[in-house]
Amino acid sequence: MKVMIAGYGRMGQLIEKTLLAENAADGASGQAAGQAAGSAANLVTARIDVAADSARGISDASALASMDKVADLIMDFSHPTLTDELRAYAWRTATPLLSGTTNLTPAQMDDLQALGEKVPVIWSSNYSFGINLFRHILGEIAPVLEGWDVEVTETHHNRKVDAPSGTAKTLIQAIDPKGECDLVHGREGNCGARTKKEIGVHSLRGGTVVGEHRVDFYGTDEVFEITHKMGSRQILVDGAIAAGKKLLLRQPGFYTMDDLLFG
Repeated sequence: MKVMIAGYGRMGQLIEKTLLAENAADGASGQAAGQAAGSAANLVTARIDVAADSARGISDASALASMDKVADLIMDFSHPTLTDELRAYAWRTATPLLSGTTNLTPAQMDDLQALGEKVPVIWSSNYSFGINLFRHILGEIAPVLEGWDVEVTETHHNRKVDAPSGTAKTLIQAIDPKGECDLVHGREGNCGARTKKEIGVHSLRGGTVVGEHRVDFYGTDEVFEITHKMGSRQILVDGAIAAGKKLLLRQPGFYTMDDLLFG
């Protein structure tokens, strides 16, 4: 699987490191004829980021306009400012796209779904198996617990710049798919009694926490809580690579992690 990495930050670099480690392991094991000799097949063939860095082999988005198809899959964990160029490149070269870029505009999400008419596309705010199981479970139990008070809390490291997290937004959407509830981001002062159409959202920032998400359902005399804690970004990378391999087996379309994991 030849990959173009868009966004060469911590996620992009860890994806490359993991792919190369898999490559080396496959070559060493000799699982298939000629595999050891062709152990360079799983290479990162292009790196795209907001700013070019020729010393590290990184190009900016302007390079996409004249670039031929160089990979089997684009893995995008970059920034919304690159999304339009990546989508145009994927359409022109018929390259499948896996995106984990958050804070996309509604128009950009529509464009990614439209790209599914040409190639397989998947977008997820979080590629860990546990988080996607979490979201799947929420979609099942939220209707059963209708009328209960809901609070969503997410915790991340002190360098995270956006709040709430994209994963928290995805969990909220699973609880309230029609967007009928009011989101209350923290509470302060004489804010009045809690309403029934209210979801409390709380973002905590500190230290080196990779990511924790908790949803509390408060009923009469009982509380139902689901919590997921990430130990490292490696689970995101492993999930993304696994999803990418499954995506390449699909026909053109816009897919979710539910489609790949539970479909």
